[in-house]
Amino acid sequence: QVQLVESGGGLVQAGGSLRLSCAASGHTFSGYPVGWFRQAPGKEREFVAAINWSGGRTYYADSVKGRFTISRDNAKNTVYLQMNSLKPEDTAVYYCAVVPTGGPQNYKDKNLNWGQGTQVTVSS
Repeated sequence: QVQLVESGGGLVQAGGSLRLSCAASGHTFSGYPVGWFRQAPGKEREFVAAINWSGGRTYYADSVKGRFTISRDNAKNTVYLQMNSLKPEDTAVYYCAVVPTGGPQNYKDKNLNWGQGTQVTVSS
């Protein structure tokens, strides 16, 4: 079983940047797609970005496209989310999970194995 631990969140001013990390333990996730998701208070958890096993294909929610970049280093068993030009509406708890193949259209109604999440707060 692949277990993931999120880190790197914090408090940042609007327009600033953060880099989140998703580290695997127990097993490598080098052969699996990995996605980032977020959940703000009172809102449903939403898809943010995903990356395939090799790093050659990525997916982004429209709300973060052009601002966020997902990447992975399989040698380190880590997936990253570089977040630039942050906005207050990006404030949420961010989670990563191994996801199904095929892209975000296949993530709905799936029982994903979430970690503890990492809090991102963007002040105005």
